[in-house]
Amino acid sequence: MKSPKHDKAIVLLSGGLDSATTLALAKEQYQSILALSFDYGQRHHCELQAAEQIANAQNVPKRVLSLPLAEIGGSALTSESIDVPKAATTITNTTSSETSIPVTYVPARNTIFLSYALAVAEVESASAIYIGVNALDYSGYPDCRPEFIERFQALINIATKKTVEGSKIILEAPLVSLTKSQIIKVGVKLGVDYSLTVSCYDPDANGAACGECDSCHLRRQGFKEANVPDPTQYR
Repeated sequence: MKSPKHDKAIVLLSGGLDSATTLALAKEQYQSILALSFDYGQRHHCELQAAEQIANAQNVPKRVLSLPLAEIGGSALTSESIDVPKAATTITNTTSSETSIPVTYVPARNTIFLSYALAVAEVESASAIYIGVNALDYSGYPDCRPEFIERFQALINIATKKTVEGSKIILEAPLVSLTKSQIIKVGVKLGVDYSLTVSCYDPDANGAACGECDSCHLRRQGFKEANVPDPTQYR
């Protein structure tokens, strides 16, 4: 017998493989879900269309918030003047402080996203925020590590009227310790349609993946190791 579901959760939904899986996992635990996406001037803007399709497929409402991260710059994902690396190298277990952080890192992105999600969670009376960060098969971003999640949870505990008055908002990162292939296997069991997802950092005008960036490489390798057909449209 399944345990009763909790009330409401906010799920960060980028339109990628990880966030689609996270959304499906949150639905297993919460009666009500609000998917939250961000239009932050990303060059892979087609991920927002993917997020819309994923939310519709999983039958959850979705909101999109606009953030001026492109005006801040400093990332290949928000600046056309910085090329997206196409080395297609595997980065695994990159939790060392000696790891070089790639130019696809968007300065403080997850900190900013979670801050907005926290505000939405308080207004919506949600008791959890889900984020699909991953510390094993990822690109070396500092805001995808367990340490980041732990410290942001500590911030949540003292940062809002809701939490100070005794209610809890739990930050859930269910994929943080999984490999990409393990994530895919979980999603397949939950019925996630990965053909709707977009992972590429540099897709063409039609949304076809480049197949050469780090994100494409990790995605392709994940499907191969999971022994699941890769539904990605590569150009």
